[in-house]
Amino acid sequence: MLTFASHREDRRCDGLSRRGFLRIGGLAMGGLTLPQLLHAEAQAGTRHSHKAVIMIYMAGAPPHQDMYDLKLDAPAEIRGECQPIATNVPGVQICEFMPGIARIMDKCVPLRSVYGSPSGLHDSYICYTARDQRNGPQGGWPSIGSIVSKLLGPTRTGIPPFMGLSPDVKHAPYGSPGLPGFLGVGHAAFRPSGPASKNMVLNGVTVDRLSDRRELLKRFDTFRKRVDKDRSYEGLDAITEQALGILTSSRLANALDLSKEDPKVLQRYGQGDPKNYFLPRAGDGAPRNPQHFLLARRLIEAGARVVTLNFGHWDFHCNNFHEVKNTHLPWFDRGLSTLIEDLHERGLADDVSVVAWGEFGRTPRINKNAGRDHWPRVGGGLLAGGGLKTGQVIGATDRLGAAIANRPVHFGEVHATLYHNMGINPNQSTVADLSGRPHYVVDRHQPMPELI
Repeated sequence: MLTFASHREDRRCDGLSRRGFLRIGGLAMGGLTLPQLLHAEAQAGTRHSHKAVIMIYMAGAPPHQDMYDLKLDAPAEIRGECQPIATNVPGVQICEFMPGIARIMDKCVPLRSVYGSPSGLHDSYICYTARDQRNGPQGGWPSIGSIVSKLLGPTRTGIPPFMGLSPDVKHAPYGSPGLPGFLGVGHAAFRPSGPASKNMVLNGVTVDRLSDRRELLKRFDTFRKRVDKDRSYEGLDAITEQALGILTSSRLANALDLSKEDPKVLQRYGQGDPKNYFLPRAGDGAPRNPQHFLLARRLIEAGARVVTLNFGHWDFHCNNFHEVKNTHLPWFDRGLSTLIEDLHERGLADDVSVVAWGEFGRTPRINKNAGRDHWPRVGGGLLAGGGLKTGQVIGATDRLGAAIANRPVHFGEVHATLYHNMGINPNQSTVADLSGRPHYVVDRHQPMPELI
């Protein structure tokens, strides 16, 4: 028997619970098989060089005007406390608390005019899909990772094409790796979190014995599908194949084992804090863990096509400048700049695209609590890798950072560029919804001509 041990039981917001163990053996109805665990997490909204994407979701929306778009000529109640520093690209300045990115600005593209979040509500949906969640198709729009999984599939056995380094949080969108939408659970993100990550290999179970059990698994799955009325088991065959691949290969376990990494590389990324970051009155967000940037690189090298990771809790309605200076930007800057340098040093930068952003920007005016509130009119982000034409800034806002002054950049344009870099034509490639209707992978947007 193969047991994946855990020490707690999590109750999700949709009522699903994650059992504290996983067994492949007698297939007892009370046990939870690895395929079922993958299915449950997907239902809960959690789950050599090749073309790939690493997407960093900055949960809660970071202050664009305190990172890439400082406004020194604005009044004090708008410009804030952060000061600019020069980068290695003449004429480009960014926040003083981002010295790592400043040092490698020739390998980056700051975006100063991102728009597309219509509601101003906290939700990672726009980052992962580039679409409005309202009035979507049955099942919802699929994330970029799920679409790439559907169109391209895995690169090798034992490595899911879509991986999510996302936490368990009370506000589900902060912990989302990107949802599969109408593509179903077979294309959900695999989330290699928790103690089970150390046991994703066959411990004392031979491949032959596991193959025999595959037939039994198929029979159980066929029965379940006949009696399941709400289609919740659709995609389970694909999940079963994924689970068996993980168990019969050590690639994923090795990629997740940071003890196998060069200690000097580990030191470059730094330790950070693996715990979810808690903000008073706002609750918990994602960890500030630069080692997730390293894990993303290792998973891409192992064969993943899309890796999403969630970093921090940037909803700074209070004490914005304390949070920027002391709790978030130093670790974010170190992790992201090291990742970008690492990709270049390993010869991966032309193939691996990196994007870091949140769901919207923050208000120009600083509120009475020294914070910035929600501002869906404009936000920012950073691109790197993917063979892009880097060392340039795209977009601009007005003197106050309140409105786009030139070159608006929609989330969909960035997604179209990422798909283009993956070899997927965003204006010809389609995926079918639950009714069989085809949809383009992005909605009317073109790859950004400045970058390709």
